Amino acid sequence: MGEMKEKPSAVLIGDMVGSRLSADRTGLHDRLVATLAEVNATFAPVADLTVFAGDEYQGTFADVGTALAASLHLRLALLPHVDVRQGIAWGPVAVLAESPRVEDGPGWWSARAAIVEVEDDATRSVTRSARTRYALAPDVTGPETGAINAALLARDHLVGRLDERSLSVLRGLLSGQTQQQLARAEGISASAVSQRVRNDGLGVVMAMEEQLRGIR
Repeated sequence: MGEMKEKPSAVLIGDMVGSRLSADRTGLHDRLVATLAEVNATFAPVADLTVFAGDEYQGTFADVGTALAASLHLRLALLPHVDVRQGIAWGPVAVLAESPRVEDGPGWWSARAAIVEVEDDATRSVTRSARTRYALAPDVTGPETGAINAALLARDHLVGRLDERSLSVLRGLLSGQTQQQLARAEGISASAVSQRVRNDGLGVVMAMEEQLRGIR
C-alpha cells in the first residue's frame, strides 16, 4: 500500500440514482461533470470532486462539516430531475499513485460502506427518502455517527419533498440571496417566499446546514 496520510480526511463518494435506466447517459454524465465543477468552485480551494466511473464521483475534504455541506449543494444542484446517493466517511487515506492520483485506505472503504448502507436504507418504507450517510473509519477518533446520521435522515426527507420552486428558493438562500431578491428572481411575492421557507421546512434545512457545516 502507498503512503498513509497521518491526518484523516473526510471522503465523499456518490452516484446517480437510477441513471443506468436513462436513455441519455451521455447527457447525465455531462451534467454531473458540470455540477461537480460548480460545487468545487463553491468550496474552492478545498474541494476536489471528480467523476471516476460513469455516474460515480468522489472527493476528499479537510473536515466532515465541509463534506456534509458539499453533499447538500451537489444534490440540490441536480434535483429535481436527477437524484444522488452519497456516502461520507472520516478516516485515513493512502496515496497509491501520484499521476494520475489514486487514493485508497480506511476512509475510502468506510465511505463505500456508507453508500451500501444508505442504499439499503432506501429500500425500507420508513427511510426510503434516505440519500446520505456518514461513517467513521475503524480505530479513528472523529465526529460520531449517530447524531450526524439522524440529522442526515431528516435533511434528506425534507429536501426530497420539495418541488422545483422550493428547490430553487433553497439554492438561492444557500448562496446568500435574501428572500426579497429571491422573490424578484422567482416572480413571486416576498410573502410567498416566506411561506415556502416556513411551510416547506427550508428554514429548518438552513439551520441544519449551519450546524452540520460547523462539525470538525
